[in-house]
Amino acid sequence: MPEWLQTLGMGPGFASWEQAAQFALSLVAHLGLACVLGWLVAAVYRLTRRGESVAHTFPPTLVLLTVLIAMVTQVIGDNVARAFSLVGALSIVRFRTVVEDTHDIAFVIFAVVVGMAVGANHLLVAFVGLAVVGTAAILVQPRRQAAAWSEADARLTVRLAAGLRPEDVLSPVFDRYLTRHELTSGSTGRQGAALDFTYRVRLRAGVSATELVEELNRREGIQSVELNRT
Repeated sequence: MPEWLQTLGMGPGFASWEQAAQFALSLVAHLGLACVLGWLVAAVYRLTRRGESVAHTFPPTLVLLTVLIAMVTQVIGDNVARAFSLVGALSIVRFRTVVEDTHDIAFVIFAVVVGMAVGANHLLVAFVGLAVVGTAAILVQPRRQAAAWSEADARLTVRLAAGLRPEDVLSPVFDRYLTRHELTSGSTGRQGAALDFTYRVRLRAGVSATELVEELNRREGIQSVELNRT
């Protein structure tokens, strides 16, 4: 093996191209198996959540995370210091806004792991991992949600003035515009001067999101309305 490749560190102590090739094949096998098992984990998750609203990006994220953890294990090996450095690298990842899409978080971890592999002189792990994880990401990429609002659940957050009962204010609108609604959380806002309620809702066929938001805004006591797809 050329000296400059040994200096870069294609892997843990390869003396020849044959050893590097064997390690690469073993790495592909391990990461490929992790991808298959990750897909099975996602399938079990879907089976256990059948009939419930599930974020369309979460099952693909489970597949990617399975492969990424296998890749991290290859980089760390038996090196305890490297394991602690990974914890430190992940702990400094911060977001100024909440990242609601788990798929995006998986790619943040992907970038951290690839960077760590390069920094630890495990270039084969970086290159093979990039190829396997990239292929897995393409194969299990979440389907774009083009369904109508009446065919998928949405998250509705309503802020009411303090002292009002949500049933009295919201029920007439919900009965008219929604086929289902479920209260998922409630909290205070504006230092107790308002109440925030979050619902999982599904609109009736032929009802647009704009109509629902406009109708809620017209109701006395409602201070703000936010409607998002789940």
